[in-house]
Amino acid sequence: MKRSWMLVMVLFVALLMVGCGKGKDEGKGDKPKESAPKAAIPQELSAKVVSTSAGRSVTSKVYMKAGKFRFDNEMAGGSSTIVRQDLKKVWIVMTTGKSYMEMAEAKEQESNIPADKMKGEVSRKVVGSETIDGHPTTKYEVTAKMEDKTMMSYQWFATDINFPVKTAAVDGSWSTEYRDIKIGGQPDSLFEVPAGYKKMEMPAMPAGRKGMMPGKDAKK
Repeated sequence: MKRSWMLVMVLFVALLMVGCGKGKDEGKGDKPKESAPKAAIPQELSAKVVSTSAGRSVTSKVYMKAGKFRFDNEMAGGSSTIVRQDLKKVWIVMTTGKSYMEMAEAKEQESNIPADKMKGEVSRKVVGSETIDGHPTTKYEVTAKMEDKTMMSYQWFATDINFPVKTAAVDGSWSTEYRDIKIGGQPDSLFEVPAGYKKMEMPAMPAGRKGMMPGKDAKK
């Protein structure tokens, strides 16, 4: 029973890290378009990322490589979430017990991987400039359309390293900030399940905990 609950907590933390970037549903029409940053973002880097949603914050280490993304966190005994766009899979790897769970890649995970444009983006406009973690940034208000909803977010794009160092909902319900960014090559082994780890089935969320899932509390 204790082990099953630990797996649920690991899954919750993983979903919190990749599920913050929903945006604010404004229900408004499209705004005039404004060009996104023209320079391509770095393909390989490591950083510390702080994700906040529904009043809860998770700090983790992140590694990026073209088509690959990994989060390391220390909650629930330590775990890693590996997103493999090339394989269309997500692995949740647990150091304790040397096991992992696998699920199909979802649109929510794709939309939270940093890119020069946000998922579903239709327009953006400059609303200011700030320094974030020592990086000069241009602050944008971004409009994105997801199905029949129009979402409004802020994005702080660092002009010195061509990277979106912070993204947040206009209403402040969620945010994602990258700190201590180090640009450079990342080993392929970071994005693989370690040898000898046993595959486990995804646990069912307890009925009383379903309301804790990211994105649900934020809408209340």
